[in-house]
Amino acid sequence: MKINVEVDCTPEEARRFMGLPDLTPVHEKYIATLTGAMDGIAPTEAIENMMKSWAPMSEAGFGMWRKMFETPGK
Repeated sequence: MKINVEVDCTPEEARRFMGLPDLTPVHEKYIATLTGAMDGIAPTEAIENMMKSWAPMSEAGFGMWRKMFETPGK
């Protein structure tokens, strides 16, 4: 037997229903810091440390990100 249930709700409603935390302020802060680093306002080390704590990657992966942030105009 197969039963299908269709739920019509917004992502916000689904998040609340599932009891998940609202990470909007964290996301906005991350985007602001990332944008600042790309514009040369925020230090690239801040982005690197933030990304290391959120998504562990190898040093090669961080080398790629470091080059992207340090290369102006690209």
